[in-house]
Amino acid sequence: MSRGVDRLGPLGRYSSVSDRIAKSVIGAYSTSFGLATRLLGSRHRDHVRNIYALVRVADELVDGVAAEAGVSAADQRRMLDRLEAETESGMRLGYSSNPIIHAFARTARASGFGAELTRPFFASMRTDLQLTPSDPQIAEAAEQVGFGPDDHADYVYGSAEVVGLMCLRIFIRDEDCSSDTERRLVHGARSLGAAFQNVNFLRDLGDDTQRLGRSYLSETGTVSARAKERWIDSIRDQLDAAAQTIPLLPGDARLAVLCALRLFSALTDRLAVVPAAELPRRRIRVAGPHKAALVLRSLYEVRQGVKR
Repeated sequence: MSRGVDRLGPLGRYSSVSDRIAKSVIGAYSTSFGLATRLLGSRHRDHVRNIYALVRVADELVDGVAAEAGVSAADQRRMLDRLEAETESGMRLGYSSNPIIHAFARTARASGFGAELTRPFFASMRTDLQLTPSDPQIAEAAEQVGFGPDDHADYVYGSAEVVGLMCLRIFIRDEDCSSDTERRLVHGARSLGAAFQNVNFLRDLGDDTQRLGRSYLSETGTVSARAKERWIDSIRDQLDAAAQTIPLLPGDARLAVLCALRLFSALTDRLAVVPAAELPRRRIRVAGPHKAALVLRSLYEVRQGVKR
């Protein structure tokens, strides 16, 4: 155990270890978001990692990991219910015996958000369990989980926009924002979360429809060339709306948010030139050198006042 942690009291030591566990989750699952969090100011960094860790644990539960372990669909739903209940308990008490939940709960309490944001998130995760990979009829039932416009909007709000709002609460927790500034920031956070989610839906089209039997972007399980163009246009509008609010963020959050936005903008550009028929067959990525260039460009833009 490190000397710094050893000097903490029992609760401080447990909280510090919980933060480290959350950090290991983002490091194992996402190079892109891991990079972005490293660009945050130190007062934000652990808090954003703590959010990511809980979201990832829930996402893995509903996206086939539990099913691969042999957990029945009914037990998956019960596990998700317990995870939500334990999260709300941790936020209320300021402690959980689950280190991931404990880290998240401390972040929620420090940032001033609670069940008003976690309940929509778990509702979207519960939607994913309406048809699980353990269902032997998944191929035949795939069309039953297609998303129309309203279902899509509800799902994206819970699965992604509220995560953006959680991060925003972290960034402005010590700031004196006017009601107008906060309103604009909320719109930007929701727009960025929605853009991230919609980009991932296009990138994961094959896995979502073929392995999980879900069709987030249509009611039919397929995305036509025209539909793909509409989604690309929508994502670009969402990214642009988010970009307009970056100058309103605290200085120690702007670079990380701008880098994440630039990465997903680059992904959008790549998705735009891939034929719709090819999307289910390959996952679009941004190479490491390109990511490094995006960081340098973002750093320059932040120093210039994020002029676009």
